[in-house]
Order: sequence, then C-alpha cells, then structure tokens
Amino acid sequence: MRKGGRPPRFSEDFRREAVRLVRESDRSVKELADELGVSTTTLRTWQRTLPAGKPTSAGRVLSLEEQVRQLKKENERLREEREILKKATAFFAREKR
Repeated sequence: MRKGGRPPRFSEDFRREAVRLVRESDRSVKELADELGVSTTTLRTWQRTLPAGKPTSAGRVLSLEEQVRQLKKENERLREEREILKKATAFFAREKR
C-alpha cells in the first residue's frame, strides 16, 4: 500500500515490464516514462527496487539458469508433441484413402 492507504496505481506486472523495457531498450528513461504515462522518478525507482529476471506465478524471480532449464524442458515437450501430431496426420491421411 502507498501513503494514505491507496493501492498502487500500476500492477506489479506493469512495473516489471516497464523495467524490462528500460533495461533492454536503447531509448531513454524519460522517453519510456512519457510513453508509459509514469514519471521519470517513478520509473527510476522501479528500476532500483525491482529485481531483474522473469517472475514466477508466486512472485519469485527466476535466475537465468532456471529460465534456460525451463525453456529447454518446454522446447523438448513441444518437439515431442509436434512428432506425435506428424504421426497422427500421416495415419489419418492413409486411412482416408
């Protein structure tokens, strides 16, 4: 909660995405802040306080190694699914003849 008991104006996801843009973009903080509708000071504060990395559903930040491990696992699963679909397509194509 912010001062006065008001909830934050911007969601955690919005703030993380804004910080990611600052870190990965060649544009200035001022340009991005203007585009996102936040003050330059706010964006710089988020930059200092939010950790780098991809948040999990529980809000925990994954290390680069964990991200790579997850992506490799997902990539393998997708390859397997693709192979299954190829085989199913070939099977049904033969069956229609």
